[in-house]
Amino acid sequence: MLKTYLCIILAALQTFLFSVESLGKIQTVGVNKFVEYQIFESFGTSSAWWSQTIDNEETAKEIARLLYDDETGLGLDIYRYNIGAGEKDNPNSRIGDPNRRTESFYVFNEETGEYEYDFTRDANARRMLNYAVEYGATQVILFCNSPHFSMTANGHASGGYETYVSNHPKEKYAEFVDYVLTIADWFVEQGYPVTAISPINEPQWDWGGPWTRQECCHYTADETIELLEMFALEMQKRNSPYKLSGTETGELSPGYYEYVDKFFASPILNEFCDSISGHSYWLDNNIPVKSQFGAKMAEQYPNKKFEMSEWCELPLKIDSTTIDSGLYMANIIAQDLNCMNAVSWQSWTAVNGDGLMEIKDGDLVIYNRYYAYKQFSNFIKPGMVRVDVFDSLKADSKIVSTAFTNGEETVLVLINNEETEAELKLAGLYGEMQIFVTDKEHNCENVYKGKFMKKNALPPRSITTIVLR
Repeated sequence: MLKTYLCIILAALQTFLFSVESLGKIQTVGVNKFVEYQIFESFGTSSAWWSQTIDNEETAKEIARLLYDDETGLGLDIYRYNIGAGEKDNPNSRIGDPNRRTESFYVFNEETGEYEYDFTRDANARRMLNYAVEYGATQVILFCNSPHFSMTANGHASGGYETYVSNHPKEKYAEFVDYVLTIADWFVEQGYPVTAISPINEPQWDWGGPWTRQECCHYTADETIELLEMFALEMQKRNSPYKLSGTETGELSPGYYEYVDKFFASPILNEFCDSISGHSYWLDNNIPVKSQFGAKMAEQYPNKKFEMSEWCELPLKIDSTTIDSGLYMANIIAQDLNCMNAVSWQSWTAVNGDGLMEIKDGDLVIYNRYYAYKQFSNFIKPGMVRVDVFDSLKADSKIVSTAFTNGEETVLVLINNEETEAELKLAGLYGEMQIFVTDKEHNCENVYKGKFMKKNALPPRSITTIVLR
C-alpha cells in the first residue's frame, strides 16, 4: 500500500515537473516511469501460408535471419507454426489456391485402412521452423485453422456447406484434441520450445458455404468454449508443458464480447488460462472501440492478459514499399499496446503481399512494414513495462507515442503522421540517447548516438525510436 501511495505522489510530481518544462512554445514529451501498465512479453509472426512454399534453403535461412536474429533482423520472439488440416492430401479439396492447401502429419494408410502420423511431412515448413529457432525464436505456438479434413462433417477443411454452421461434429472433438496434442508432444520431444497451442481460429466468421479460399471452421461461442474446455482437461491429464491459447477472436468489438465473456465464465478455462488471444482486424484506427476493450479487460478481468496474435492490413490498399505502409502498421501496433494493453503482438503474415517481405521473381523484397515493425521489436524487449507518456499538447497532439522501460533503459517510440517536421523538447534527466528513424530515406537507421539532447525534431511522415539511458 505504501508503495502504491508513493508511486501516486511521484507520478503527480513528475507530471507537475513536465508541465513546468512545457511552459514554452515547443511541444514537450516526457516519460513518466511512475505510471505503469502491462509488462510486455513478446513480438512474433506467423508461418501461414508461405513457409511451405519456400523451396530454396538459402532463402529460408535468410528469411529466418531477417525475422529472428537480434543483431541483424527484427529480433522476434514467437514463431507461429501452422498445424495444417491436410487439404493438400484431400482428393476432393474445394480450395483453389494450392498455397492454402496444407500437408498434414496425419496420413491415411491404404493397407491398414487407418490414419497414421508421419512427421517427415511438411518438410519446407519444418525447415523454416528449424531456422527460426536457430536464429533466435524462443517461443513456438502451434495453431490450427481447422480440424483435419477427416474430422469434419463434410470431409473438407474449407468450412461447412452452410455458413455459420460448424463443420466440426461434437463426436469428433475428442479425436481432434488427441490429434493436436499428439503433434504438440512430438514437437516438444524434438526439443522445440513449444509454449502454446491454439486449436481454433476466428470462430465467429461465417466460414464455408460458397466461400472456400482457405482452411477454416466456424464455431459458436458455446461450441468454442466446449472444445477448449476439452483441451484444457486433457492437457491437465497429460501434464502438458505448454499453455492453451484462445479464443483467437477475429474482431474485438462489443458485438463479439460473447467469446471473451464465456471464455472467462468457464471455471475450467478461467483457472487453466491466464490470458486470452484475439486479432486486431477491422478496428484499424478505431481508438474508442480498442480503448473500450482495454478498459473491459482491466475492469472485469484484471488478473488476465491480452495477446494480440494476428494482424495485417485488410484489405491491402497501400503500396507496401512506401512509408505510408510502414506508418499504417506502426500506428496499429501503438494502438494495440496503448489502448488494448497487449502483452504480445504478432503479425500475419511474414512473407506475403500483405506481410513484411515477399519473394518476387526469385528475389526477396523487403517491405516498409518490416522496418516499421523493427522500430518496436528491436528495442521493446520481454520484461519491459509500458509506462505513461506526458505530452504537453495532450489530445491536440499530432504525435502518436508509446514508451517502455526496464528500469535502466527507456524506449520511446514516436510516430509523426504529418507532412511537416515536428519540433519537440524531451523532458527528463538522462545521460545518453540513441535515435533510430524510419521514413522515406531511412530504414530503421541509427541517426544519432551520444549525450542526451532536450531539443529534437521528428522528420515528416516518420517513425522514431529513442533509446534513453
